[in-house]
Amino acid sequence: MHIAVVGNIGAGKTTLTELLAKNYNWEAMFEAVDNNPYLEDFYSDMKRWSFNLQIYFLNSRFQQIRDIQRSNQSIIQDRTIYEDAYIFAENLHEMGLMTSRDYENYQSIFDNITAYIKPPDLLIYLKASVPTLVENIQRRGREYEASIRLDYLQKLNEKYDKWIKSYKSGKLLILDKDKLDFANKPDDLSIVIESIEREINGLFK
Repeated sequence: MHIAVVGNIGAGKTTLTELLAKNYNWEAMFEAVDNNPYLEDFYSDMKRWSFNLQIYFLNSRFQQIRDIQRSNQSIIQDRTIYEDAYIFAENLHEMGLMTSRDYENYQSIFDNITAYIKPPDLLIYLKASVPTLVENIQRRGREYEASIRLDYLQKLNEKYDKWIKSYKSGKLLILDKDKLDFANKPDDLSIVIESIEREINGLFK
């Protein structure tokens, strides 16, 4: 079983991944953030570092997928390779922060990679408004995220909504993060787990 948690910056993906891995006793795979050599530079100069950052994420995500597909364990994954292309790279290109030449090169690499991978069995989308995202970003206090612009978060939300509406690669569960505080309220976590159970059981019918 491969479950992936997707959503905007600050939506609660890592927290939910940790909670689900603990609940099911499954392996968790996280996004390469703390050791990412480009993130801090990217947030200070997006135009200069956008291509480098996206290629780094694409490569690390492909390595993750290879590990997942070779593993005989059930895995919860924090963010997917699809978000790199359909959300972040596309948005950077549209905002003029990645050149068309770099974007076309990136897209070509992405297409070649995804021809060799399988999508997750279940995709969980944490849908969150910009105020919720900002509150979570401020609470965790990562210095390099302090300069993230509100319009950037809003554009990413629009990209997520567009992608999720067209997602046909597997089972999909949408959770409203504005109404769920699974990190602090056990009842909310129970609601999430019950929703996942229904989807998982459907996979095995």
